[in-house]
Amino acid sequence: MRSFVETDLGTPAVNAGETVALEIDGQHVRVPAGTSLLRAAALAGTAIPRLCATDTLEAFGSCRLCLVEIEGRKGYPASCTTPAAAGMKVRTQSPKLAQLRRGVMELYISDHPLDCLTCPTNGHCELQDMAGAVGLREVRYGYDGASHRQAQKDESNPYFTFDPSKCIVCSRCVRACDEVQGTFALTIQGRGFDSKVSAGQDEAFLGSECVSCGACVQACPTATLSEKSLIALGQPERSVVTTCAYCGVGCSFRAEMKGEELVRMVPDQNGQANHGHSCVKGRFALGYATHRDRITTPMLRKRISDPWQAVSWEVAIAHVAAEFRRLQQAYGRHSIGGITSSRCTNEETYLVQKLVRAAFGTNNVDTCARVCHSPTGYGLKQTLGESAGTQNFDSVEQADVVLVIGANPTDGHPVFASRLKQRLRQGAKLIVIDPRRIDLVRTPHIQAQHHLKLRPGTNVAVLNALAHVIVTEHLVDEAFVAARCEGPAFAKWRDFVAQERNAPEALQAETGVPADEVRAAARLYATGGNAAIYYGLGVTEHSQGSTAVMAIANLAMATGNIGRVGVGVNPLRGQNNVQGSCDMGSFPHEFPGYRHVSDSAVRQSFEAAWGVPLHDEPGLRIPNMFEAALDGSFRGIYIEGEDIAQSDPDTQHVTAALSAMECVVVQDLFLNETAKFAHVFLPGSSFLEKDGTFTNAERRISRVRKVMQPKAGYADWEITQLIAQALGYPMNYTHPSQIMDEIAALTPTFAGVSFARLDELGSIQWPCNDEHPLGTPTMHVDEFVRGKGRFMLTEYVPTEEKVNARFPLLLTTGRILSQYNVGAQTRRTPNVLWHDEDVLELHPFDAEQRGIADGDWVGVESRAGDTVLRARLSDRMQPGVVYTTFHFPESGANVVTTENSDWATNCPEYKVTAVQATRVSQPSDWQRRHQAFTEHQLELLRHVRSTAG
Repeated sequence: MRSFVETDLGTPAVNAGETVALEIDGQHVRVPAGTSLLRAAALAGTAIPRLCATDTLEAFGSCRLCLVEIEGRKGYPASCTTPAAAGMKVRTQSPKLAQLRRGVMELYISDHPLDCLTCPTNGHCELQDMAGAVGLREVRYGYDGASHRQAQKDESNPYFTFDPSKCIVCSRCVRACDEVQGTFALTIQGRGFDSKVSAGQDEAFLGSECVSCGACVQACPTATLSEKSLIALGQPERSVVTTCAYCGVGCSFRAEMKGEELVRMVPDQNGQANHGHSCVKGRFALGYATHRDRITTPMLRKRISDPWQAVSWEVAIAHVAAEFRRLQQAYGRHSIGGITSSRCTNEETYLVQKLVRAAFGTNNVDTCARVCHSPTGYGLKQTLGESAGTQNFDSVEQADVVLVIGANPTDGHPVFASRLKQRLRQGAKLIVIDPRRIDLVRTPHIQAQHHLKLRPGTNVAVLNALAHVIVTEHLVDEAFVAARCEGPAFAKWRDFVAQERNAPEALQAETGVPADEVRAAARLYATGGNAAIYYGLGVTEHSQGSTAVMAIANLAMATGNIGRVGVGVNPLRGQNNVQGSCDMGSFPHEFPGYRHVSDSAVRQSFEAAWGVPLHDEPGLRIPNMFEAALDGSFRGIYIEGEDIAQSDPDTQHVTAALSAMECVVVQDLFLNETAKFAHVFLPGSSFLEKDGTFTNAERRISRVRKVMQPKAGYADWEITQLIAQALGYPMNYTHPSQIMDEIAALTPTFAGVSFARLDELGSIQWPCNDEHPLGTPTMHVDEFVRGKGRFMLTEYVPTEEKVNARFPLLLTTGRILSQYNVGAQTRRTPNVLWHDEDVLELHPFDAEQRGIADGDWVGVESRAGDTVLRARLSDRMQPGVVYTTFHFPESGANVVTTENSDWATNCPEYKVTAVQATRVSQPSDWQRRHQAFTEHQLELLRHVRSTAG
C-alpha cells in the first residue's frame, strides 16, 4: 500500500517556467510558481495530513486537515489551495495545528461506523491513515439521532455499492465525476451536518446519469464507494499492469489478483493513454473471462448438423492440419485462408498471417479491419504516406477547434471523450458532423458551435463543401502548402473544390445541411487556431469511405493543421488492437508494416527470415472469400477471434458461404455465431491469460501481461504455433517476446520495439527506430512520411443505396456505451442491466406516420432482408433516418445491411441502408429460423458439457 505521503503531491504548478523560494519547517525550498503549499511540502519530503486533496483533482480545501501556519498571516489556511509565494515561511507542525487537526478528525470519526475490522478497505483507508497521522486516539462527540450511521446502502449498481453511512462528504467523488469523467451525475445535497452525496435527483446509482466509469470509486477515501468484488473476495495479494481488451483507447490497468482470481481492475495512474481513468467496460465488465459459457475443450464434428465431440489438443491440431492438407491437394493451394483478430495481441496476429503465408503458401489472409477502418489505411497512405493517425490523445489538450465526424466518442471511446470534454469546457470550439445528435452536441457545460446534421451517405459532399469555402474565401495556409505539399496536386485539388458544384449552396439539397452552417463551420475550422479532426466508422463504413478519409486529410493539409501538437487527423479505432492487426500484415496485399507483397526486396527479406518462398500476388479479401466459397473454389478457413457471422454485412450471404465450406476452424472463447457453422472449435484465451502487446488508436504499443493461466491450457499464439508445426512448418517460439523481436527485425516502424524497452518506457508510439528511439507522439512534423503531402481529388458519388416508395427511410448503425461490438464479452457481464437488446431509434414524426408507439415491435425491411426490433422514439434522430446497434445476435441488424462497399477497400456500407419500418406483432422469419438453429446448436453442445461436468 502506498502511503498518503507518496500518493499526494497537491495541485500541480500553474507556471512551471518560473520558480519561487520559500521556507517550510526551516527547510529552504524552491518550487515552480503557482505550486500549492501542500505540493511544495511533499516535494520537500514533508507530509501534511489531508482528506479532500488528491493528485488527480483540483484543490478544494474542504476537509480542513491540511492547515498550516504562515509567518505574518492570520489564521490557518488550507495548504492545498494556498499557492507558494517568494519569501514565505511556513510551519506544517505546531501544537495548535495538531489540536485543530485532531478536532476536525474527531468530527469525522464521530459520525463514522465503528466497523473498521470488517470494512472492505481495511488497511487501505485514508480516513484510518489520517486518524493515525493526527494522533487521534479517542472521540469525545456523539450525535445520536442526528447521526448518518443508519443511512441505507444503495446496491443498485451491479459493480459497486454506495454506503452513505461511511461518507465524510469530502466531495472527492463529486469532483471526480465532474472533472475527470465530465458527466456531472453526482451532487452534494443539503447543508452542514445534513449534507450528503446524491446521484442525480436523489436517485439510485443505476437509474441516474452515472456511467459507472469508476472515477468516484477510485476517488473515495473511505469504503463509502466500494467494488462489490472487493467486498466478496477481500483484499488482493498482488497486482499486474496490463492493457484493456475493449476499445481502441488502450487503457492501462492494474489487475489486482488473489491467487488465480481477479479481484478488481484499477486504472493505472501511469497509463499514458488513460492517465488513471477508465470506463464501465474496462473497469468492471470482466466477468466474461470466467463465464460459464466459455468452452475450454477442443471439439470436432464432421458436419454442422452433428453433435460436437470433445477431443484432446493433439487430436484437434492433427485433424486441422490433415483437413487443410486434404483441401489444398483437392482444390489447390489457394483454397484455404485465415482471418486474424483485432482482439488478439500483435504477436498472435503476426503468427496467423505468417501461418497463412508461410505454412499455407497463400496470401489469403484478412482481418476485421476490412469491415471497419480499411479506408483509413488506404486514404491516409495516399495523402500522408502512413496508414495511421497523426497524434497522441494528449494532443487534444492543445486543440482550439475540434471537428468530430462520424464518431460518437462518449459511447465508443469514453475515456478519450472525457479528455475531450475537459478541453471543450476550457473553451475549445466543437464542430460535429453526424446524422444523429450524439451526446457531445449537447452535454453538461458543453454546446457544439455547429452540428451539421447531414443525410447518411453524403460525407464527401459536406467535406467538399467545407473545402470549397476554405479555398474560395482564401483561408488556405499557403505557406504550409507551398513548403510541405505537392504543388501540381494541390493546384488540381484547388481548382476542383472551387467549382460551383461543390459550393455549400449547390450541395444543400443533397446533404440536408444549410449552406450558412457549412460556411460558418469551415471558417471556424480554418481560422480558429489549432484544429483537430477526429473521425470514426461513420466516415469509413460507406461506399466512399476511402474518398472521405482523403477529403479529411485534404482539409488538414490545406489549413496547415498537421505536424504539430493540437491538430491532426485522428481515426478513432474501434477495437483494442485493430491498429495492431493492420500493422502486423493482416491484409492480403501487405506484409507487416504496410509493404506490398509484390515488392521483391521486402518479400525476399521475409523469405530469408521465414525460410520459404512467398507468393507475390495479393490474396482474397473477406468478401472475395465468401464469393469463392459459394462458387466452390475456397473450401477451408482458420478464424482466430472473429465472429463474421454476426459482424459482417448481409448475414444470410455470410452464413451461406460458411455453410459451403468443408472445414471451418474457429478459435474463440465462446460458441459464437460463426462457430455454429464450424467443424473444429479451438478454445482461445482471454487477454488476462496471455503475454503480448496491443497497439491503440494513437499507435501506442502497450504490454499485455498474463495474470492467470489459460483456462484451456494454451494462449492463442501457442495454438497457432501448434497448427504450423503439425503442417510441417517450424515455429518454435517459447515466449511472445521472441515474436516481437522478429517483428522488430522485419518491420522498420517497429525496429526499436522490444518487451524490455516497453517495460522501461511504459509504452511506445511507432515509428520507433534509430531516428525515433523513444517513439513518435506526433507524425509528419518536418515532412510527411511520403515526403510531400499529396492532395487527392474527392469527387462526390452518391451511394447506390437510395430511398424510394418501398424503402423510404435510411438506416444507420453504431454502438452504445455499455455494450461492445458483437457483445460476446459484454453480454456475459452485468452490463446487460443497462442495455439488454438492440432497439430501433426513430424520430417521433416517422413513428406517428406509421402508427408506431415507443416500445412497439417494428419490422425493419431492406433489399437484403428483414428483422424485428423494439421501437425507441428519439429526437436524436432526424426525420427519415433510423438507427440501431448490433450488439445482440438475435436482433439481426446485419441481416438488413447490404453488400454495398467502399470502392477501394470493400469496407461495407453499414451506415446507409434503405429500409421500411412497420409495426408488427411477431419476430421475422429470419429470427425464428435463427432461434431454432441456435437451440439446435446448443443441443449439439450439451453432450460435451455433460462429459466435461
